[in-house]
Amino acid sequence: MKPAQDPDDYAFKAHQLRQVQELEQAGALDLFYGDESGFCLTSAIPYGWQFPGEHVATQPRHSQRFNVLGLFNATTNELHTAAREGSVDAAFVIDTLDAWVATRTRPTVRVLDNARLHHTAAFQARLQDWEDRDVHIFYLPTYSPHLNKIETLWRKVKYEWLRPEAYADFKTLKTAVWHILDRVGRQFTIQFAT
Repeated sequence: MKPAQDPDDYAFKAHQLRQVQELEQAGALDLFYGDESGFCLTSAIPYGWQFPGEHVATQPRHSQRFNVLGLFNATTNELHTAAREGSVDAAFVIDTLDAWVATRTRPTVRVLDNARLHHTAAFQARLQDWEDRDVHIFYLPTYSPHLNKIETLWRKVKYEWLRPEAYADFKTLKTAVWHILDRVGRQFTIQFAT
């Protein structure tokens, strides 16, 4: 737990999240973890191999940014995404969530972090309509990305599934990211501990 976290709030919300996860396991609802992630030509390669005496380097490059909003069910590996070049704002998130809510046929809980855009007045104004459609927002405790299972998905995409050749140019990167995201749950899966 980080020093900036309220220990009581963290314990309370972590307990609530476990209860929601148990309800999902019992088949009472669907649980999706939501978050945004960005991709650009500055690769996220954490390490590499080289022969003794060989110099290996990557050149950091400024590039466009490809941002993806994802909604991920960690039990089934079901993933819903929307993307745009440039920054993600509350209107984009709201429009994406409105379209996704319209597809829901079962009680659903969406887990979100405390990003500012998730607390804008426009976003908060949509909460009641989503709840009326039996889709509820669960806000994680602050500074708790480890509780948001979609963070594991983003980490896998960036550090394991994207190959170095994907960073040849921006178009190649976008194609590679979409190739992975379109195959999450089939070719690309994550087995979470129960």
